[in-house]
Amino acid sequence: MNAEPAVAEGARERILAAAVERIATDGIDDVRIARIAMDAGVSTSLVHYHFETREALLEQALEYSFELAGDVRIGDEEGEAPNHTRRLAAMVDQCLPYPGELERDWILWVELWLRAVRHTELRPTAARLYRRMRRWFAEAIAAGVDAGEFDASVDPERTADRVLALCDGFGVRALLGDLEIDRARAEVWAVLSRDLDGAQSTR
Repeated sequence: MNAEPAVAEGARERILAAAVERIATDGIDDVRIARIAMDAGVSTSLVHYHFETREALLEQALEYSFELAGDVRIGDEEGEAPNHTRRLAAMVDQCLPYPGELERDWILWVELWLRAVRHTELRPTAARLYRRMRRWFAEAIAAGVDAGEFDASVDPERTADRVLALCDGFGVRALLGDLEIDRARAEVWAVLSRDLDGAQSTR
């Protein structure tokens, strides 16, 4: 009786990694638990042990994807003094659908948006993830203000809200091929740099 939970916990990361790829490729409505199980090298019963519904699977896949992104990818080089402008620019890049993992992550976000419109039980998940991203940006902006790199009048919380809205809007257009990804980045950074009053464009 105790063996399966132990095995399940060890296989959970493989299941989530497989789910992220399958949902991004097939969409949450068309994804098959059997395919995820096969990709992860586990039984279908083990997938159901962790995720009772498609909504639960999407929620946890997004959480997993979010944890893989962020500070791990954009940390300052060892020994370097913090450069808050460069760090913020890298964070913006992480929120746009560049080809590869970021584009895949964006597809997951779109799946969440569409699903949450029809399934209200997913809206708290979307709100929670947005709160985490907002806090991530607000803390980075506040650090730049404290260091004197950004203007003292900058409101980190409001600026974080704006940058997320800009990334969402321009990101959707870039994902659809309506706008080049570099143009999307430039447009986001043009507004953000004005808000920061003195931050230099890194383009």
